[in-house]
Amino acid sequence: MIILGISSGFHDAAVTVVKNGKIVFAAHAERYSKQKNDPWLNQELINAALEHGKPTTIVLHENNLAKKARSFISGDFNSFREMSQEDWIKEFYPQLAGIPIKSYWHHQTHAAAGVLTSNYQECAIMVIDAIGEFDCATIWGWKGKTLSKLHSITYPSSLGLFYSAVTHRVGLKPNEDEYILMGMAAYGNPIVAEPLSRQMGRDFFKHAWAYEMPCESIKMKKNLQKGMDPEMYKGVDDFDIAMAAQLQVEERVLAYAEFAKELTGCKKLVFMGGVALNCVANSRLKEVGFTDIHIMPNPGDAGSSLGAAALEYHAQTGKKVAWDGPYLGKNIPGTYPVQAALESLRNGEIFGIANGKAEFGPRALGNRTLTADPRGPHIKDRMNEIKNRQEFRPFAPMILEEHAHEYFDMPVDTSPYMQFVARCKFPELFPAIVHADGTSRVQTVSQKQHPGLYTLLREWYKETGCPMLVNTSLNVKGKPIVNDVEDAALFAKHYGVKVHISD
Repeated sequence: MIILGISSGFHDAAVTVVKNGKIVFAAHAERYSKQKNDPWLNQELINAALEHGKPTTIVLHENNLAKKARSFISGDFNSFREMSQEDWIKEFYPQLAGIPIKSYWHHQTHAAAGVLTSNYQECAIMVIDAIGEFDCATIWGWKGKTLSKLHSITYPSSLGLFYSAVTHRVGLKPNEDEYILMGMAAYGNPIVAEPLSRQMGRDFFKHAWAYEMPCESIKMKKNLQKGMDPEMYKGVDDFDIAMAAQLQVEERVLAYAEFAKELTGCKKLVFMGGVALNCVANSRLKEVGFTDIHIMPNPGDAGSSLGAAALEYHAQTGKKVAWDGPYLGKNIPGTYPVQAALESLRNGEIFGIANGKAEFGPRALGNRTLTADPRGPHIKDRMNEIKNRQEFRPFAPMILEEHAHEYFDMPVDTSPYMQFVARCKFPELFPAIVHADGTSRVQTVSQKQHPGLYTLLREWYKETGCPMLVNTSLNVKGKPIVNDVEDAALFAKHYGVKVHISD
């Protein structure tokens, strides 16, 4: 049994291959087309998927007919007239001709991508994004082997669209730069931002998300898919606007999470959808009373290709897919470059690592990483210059799991996928990885999770007493993460940075 899950047609297309119950391949279209957030499949990606065998079933991550109906209702007539995903696949990829194609619902595949990669037997599942077919936020229950939808908030009542509209308002690119808006929030002035946040609540939200409210708990003033009017909040600093929007997101994520806990009676939570990439909001989820939180490291639409394939495997067998982590993409063979990396660190260099299978998700986790010593006073500025990023943005630390709590006030026990922020206990010692608010987006590393990276961190700790390194993705702004050896060589040539492939 080979199942090909596909997410495409809007932004950040991706595929996942499940073979005999194991996820054997998952990758973003952009890594092959070299077009950032490419919404369409490409022949190179399809060929890479077919290396694992011809699929017996193709599964789409959403219901195209329902999405077209919503597009028509909202006035997007061009989308309504576009070719269906099924017809598009049949016409442009003849290798897939004759293979049965089915689809699930958008939020259903989000939920499945989370719960079917978890080890939970029973849990609450919360999905919040911009929009699926009609759903913008949903709550699901998982008990035994059954996934049940318990609550939904429907279009146009969307927290994700709201955050994207604010992203547009401050001059950033919606559906791409929301993470920058989250970073900007740390520089806002609370004296200005807190009353502005309350104003935003009155402008765009009728009620808080709480158990008393049915599906129509958010009332938008306008269709925020078009972006927020630049005249709104005119004269207010962009950083204050960012902080105000972030406060709204945190408030409403926590309220909806509390509702999910009350609906299900569960203290374990799976959180999925694009809003689950908001690390600051994620870090507050335990305030609601959840003991365990699982966020699959690709919670957005690309990850729903995995959800679609996993859901189909579960439907056919009643079993979960085998999930070993996010290292699922293009493989660069060779021994993890521990000794080469250590030599670069001793020389005070900023360098890249491109080794093993590429990460499936928006964040590098050691296999397509740009790194350096976090203690250097000018490392942040130098790395931001290489990556063509805003100077105010810090980088993330990757740290030996057993030392994480010594250096950070962790909101969770471990954070292997860089999904939570934690207050750094010694910010003056590690300027490259500490944000303006004193927090860091931590990646904890265990030997089981990543033996090569763990060995590098352990050897560096033995030499220096420092158990962490800087971690950011091996790319520059506006370009996809390095995928293969050729990409790594081009990165090294264009940006004057060594990229270590293997020892």
